[in-house]
Amino acid sequence: QVELVESGGGLVQAGGSLRLSCAVSGLTMDGFRMGWFRQAPGREREFVAGINWSGYYTYYADSVQGRFTISRDNAKNFLYLQINSLKPEDTAVYYCAATSGFGNIKSMSAYNFWGQGTRVIVSS
Repeated sequence: QVELVESGGGLVQAGGSLRLSCAVSGLTMDGFRMGWFRQAPGREREFVAGINWSGYYTYYADSVQGRFTISRDNAKNFLYLQINSLKPEDTAVYYCAATSGFGNIKSMSAYNFWGQGTRVIVSS
């Protein structure tokens, strides 16, 4: 049974940092590209960051480029998202996802498996 479990969310002041983690079980992680998405209240889920199988290539939404860093540890079966310089507009539930296919890494439809999310609240 595949399971993705996010952690590390919380309440933080604007300008602060968080490190989100995603524990992956039930699959061989190095066979999957991984991504982070987020969903703010009243808005659709959106792409945040993606990473290829080895971690060599990373992709970011324009809104987070330079502030967010995605990384992975295939040996430990973990995906990470380092979030710096947080802004109130970063408030959302953050989801990790895994895809075994070759679709657009920025598209939700490419992903086979999803976590339940971790909430990030940024106060101004």
